[in-house]
Amino acid sequence: MPPKPAPADAGASPAAGAPPAAGAPPAAGTPPAAGAPPAAGAPPAAGTPPAAGAPPAAEAPPAAGAPEKPPEEIQTPEELAFYAPNYLCLTILAVIFFPPVGLIAVFFSYKTSQANKNSQWEDAYINSGRTGWLDVFAILIGLGVIYVYVLFM
Repeated sequence: MPPKPAPADAGASPAAGAPPAAGAPPAAGTPPAAGAPPAAGAPPAAGTPPAAGAPPAAEAPPAAGAPEKPPEEIQTPEELAFYAPNYLCLTILAVIFFPPVGLIAVFFSYKTSQANKNSQWEDAYINSGRTGWLDVFAILIGLGVIYVYVLFM
């Protein structure tokens, strides 16, 4: 059913307390009714959330309490090929054989993994080399301690 046309005296304000006619624009200077969408082309009222699917206003600050998420960077297969090894198995062995040096190797292994995730290849390879050397030293020291213990105790 088509909407009814507005009466001839549509320019006159409606009686006090009477709702405006359906489909009629609100009178100038009157706020829209609660829950009613703003008129086409009118700016949204302060404190109202934007409509679903509407782009955020350029000058509007981000909503309070909403954490800003950095855009996720997806690494290409070529970048994934440059991953520096973090020597996780050797690091676990190093912690078992000689924990003082093995725990330092765990730290550098973690830094290698983080640098790989962030595509910081130079840092990843530097930390990977440190991890490898620390792992070897910790395992050799641990084996030496075991050897001395078995031989002389």
